Amino acid sequence: MNIEYNNLYTHFVFTTLNRMPVILEKHRQRIEKYITGIVKNNACYLYAIYANPNHVHFLVSRSPTMDEETLATIIANSSERFINDNKLCAGLFHWQQTCSAFSVSKADVTKVCNYIENQKEHHSKQSYDEEYAAFIKFYQQTIDKKK
Repeated sequence: MNIEYNNLYTHFVFTTLNRMPVILEKHRQRIEKYITGIVKNNACYLYAIYANPNHVHFLVSRSPTMDEETLATIIANSSERFINDNKLCAGLFHWQQTCSAFSVSKADVTKVCNYIENQKEHHSKQSYDEEYAAFIKFYQQTIDKKK
């Protein structure tokens, strides 16, 4: 069945291999723009993105024909190739083989965009490990671990 209207917001977090801080500030915007283009070319819409030295946050409204894993794989493979082809980091660049994808309600889109856009300030107060632990605790609180 075709879906005429959709509301599929996903907050992705990609992490560099071994969480190494290899995304340089001088290349951050170029990487962000490239990922934005990948999203757009796959019939999706990117609301916010921020590339930290060792991880990237972005909020996407997905096409109903595109599941999270497929979109994440396309973005990871294409951006990894772009970063390496353009020598945007020292050595060979790789993403970790896994990423996180969190669903976001329409009511929270602005809040999540603000969170992503304020990553630099946020990480002056909290490490990636602390941030990620809080994300998992918040997003996974509805899972019943007894089952």
